[in-house]
Amino acid sequence: PAGLPADEAVRMLAVRKARAVQERHPEAWVLGADQMVEVGRDVLGKPQDRDAARAQLQRLLGNTHVIHTAVCLLGPGGHHSETLEDARLTFFPVPPEELERYLDTGEWEGCAGSYRVEGRGQALLQKLEGDRTNVQGLPMLSVVRLLRQAGFDLFARRQAPA
Repeated sequence: PAGLPADEAVRMLAVRKARAVQERHPEAWVLGADQMVEVGRDVLGKPQDRDAARAQLQRLLGNTHVIHTAVCLLGPGGHHSETLEDARLTFFPVPPEELERYLDTGEWEGCAGSYRVEGRGQALLQKLEGDRTNVQGLPMLSVVRLLRQAGFDLFARRQAPA
């Protein structure tokens, strides 16, 4: 919704995603997540084309922005828990020709903020404060915490196949 702060909006979207799956599979444990890139008070979505990606990256280069990632765990019997993780990223200021070469990689396609820190986009990154897995899309420290709180045994012995 318009006017909703990015951290609240991303939390709402993660819950909606989890509920949409749980409605079809009420007996299952469901993990829903969403992510938003915020620079200033503006949210950067996925760019529609190269020009939009260039404009987004020009806003980020030489500046600091925040990535909000919300995770929601739903389970049988009404179990519900959620978390929000933030990471702060500062990008190097790079010259226009270097930006164009990054755009040539195509990594910007399908990425909010127009970069992939797990790919060549990490060369844009000057500083990262927070969980790197959060930036990559799913904050695993938070996911493990939610699973442990829900009672999952993460090191259960597996049965050998018969």
